[in-house]
Amino acid sequence: MGDVEKPLLRVLNADATPEEVAALVAVFSALGSTDVEAPRRPRPAWNAPARLVRRTHRHGEGGWRASGLPR
Repeated sequence: MGDVEKPLLRVLNADATPEEVAALVAVFSALGSTDVEAPRRPRPAWNAPARLVRRTHRHGEGGWRASGLPR
């Protein structure tokens, strides 16, 4: 008697059509899918690891002015 499993989905509305039940099953199966990896969001520029690396300043005329400008 301990081998009986509870149903994962139980329809309480007696008037539910087979199409409605199929739509619900499709939605719930898509929500529980773990096969597909979620797409990664792009990392914002202000949080990029490359910002932690020091860069050398430009040499020559106007180098000090260019050091404050974005590359």
